[in-house]
Amino acid sequence: MKPMSHPLQLTRRHFFSRTSTGAGVAAMASLLGERAHGEAGLPGIPHHAARAKRVIYLFMSGGPSQMELFDYKPNLEKWRGTDLPDSVRMGQRLTGMTAAQSKFPVVQSMFQFRQHGQTGAWASELVPHTGKIADKLCFIKSMHTEAINHDPAVTFFQTGFQLAGRPSIGSWLSYGLGSENSDLPSFVVMISSTGKGDQPLYDRVWGSGFLPSRYQGVKFRSGGEPVLYLTNPEGMPADGRRRFLDDLAKLNQMQVEENGDPEISTRIAQYEMAYRMQTSVPDLTDLTKEPESTYQLYGEDARKPNTFARNCLLARRMAERGVRFIQLFHRGWDHHNNLPENIVKLSKDTDQAAAGLVTDLDRRGLLKDTMVVWGGEFGRTVYCQGKLTKEDYGRDHHPRCFTMWMAGGGAKAGYTHGATDDYSYNITENPVHVHDLHATILHALGIDHLKLTYKFQGRHFRLTDIHGKVVKELLG
Repeated sequence: MKPMSHPLQLTRRHFFSRTSTGAGVAAMASLLGERAHGEAGLPGIPHHAARAKRVIYLFMSGGPSQMELFDYKPNLEKWRGTDLPDSVRMGQRLTGMTAAQSKFPVVQSMFQFRQHGQTGAWASELVPHTGKIADKLCFIKSMHTEAINHDPAVTFFQTGFQLAGRPSIGSWLSYGLGSENSDLPSFVVMISSTGKGDQPLYDRVWGSGFLPSRYQGVKFRSGGEPVLYLTNPEGMPADGRRRFLDDLAKLNQMQVEENGDPEISTRIAQYEMAYRMQTSVPDLTDLTKEPESTYQLYGEDARKPNTFARNCLLARRMAERGVRFIQLFHRGWDHHNNLPENIVKLSKDTDQAAAGLVTDLDRRGLLKDTMVVWGGEFGRTVYCQGKLTKEDYGRDHHPRCFTMWMAGGGAKAGYTHGATDDYSYNITENPVHVHDLHATILHALGIDHLKLTYKFQGRHFRLTDIHGKVVKELLG
């Protein structure tokens, strides 16, 4: 065997001489606590002055109906039961669930709408709390996407591509901007659900793709330990685990210097993060010091684990602690039948908490540099699927136009962008594509979406692929 051909044959002197530069310094600095205020991002970022430091993305998984929530279409009542004109449908691609239909009967929303705030933004009776903060929101009525089924549509919104394998938006931000707090992950995911009509969510939609795995989202669980394996193994005291991790880091660093595998550096960082999270996560999730006014703001569900309201409250606490990207998924919005009953439940689960989060961030001075985004993977069709009664009807997937909203972090408050036709079927002005939304969010964070790239398999990839433009009208 040649001298020094195996990592375990490295001497202590040789190890420290080799870790005095490059990756060794980075890893050992982390171990020694020299990154107490977080980890720097890429050189040269931000590319311009940033309005936002972090993002809280409230993803309504399943596709909420824009006509029941924000896109008021009063003419639908007189057209109820009539067939959607071909001049409106224009041969739109259909899902397998309605492709066999010979008729496409129009159905109006059974819920009442009214205008809110000084700007007169329309919102239905399903979202009264969101209506109260309408003047803080930037509504996008003209979102559109190519994907017509759930998995590619969700994957598109999260990664900028319909096929799996690309880094998620949170991973791109962690990679580009780094973290503000070395004791918590820069990218956290939380999931809640009604338990009815849920579409599956796969870990890859918050994965790091071809970026180093240290940038993937960390999923917080609803029950038990928020993150697995944080507690010390039975029989191992805290100081014993500390000594074990120190020795393990040295061995892993030998491998880094020997073969240059960046995933070994990731392993070192993840072990260290897990150790620091033993203290930071219990503090984050301990709500005993939250005043009664907090629960009045977010709703009583904030007291209960595994609820959207609880996750919104945790999101505010994460924002206070500098978590860069906080992704909340709330499942159950796929309403092909019995839409009125189901959407009442979903709105009750989410409306007060989402509005409470925006209000809470604003009161604490965090909204100015925290961007909150609300929306699903697509909207719903104006034509009925299944029964056609006032109290019971369903709607199919509709990627051509749907509504999202943004708040804070540079989003223009009290503004509505884009419009749809009288059927809420086609965009009539100012379309906003998924790539445009991504480019705009990155711009608010000080990032030029054309410049945040990663070379993989000989090509420089980016979140917006080869598309996207910043919609400056959405930014104040």
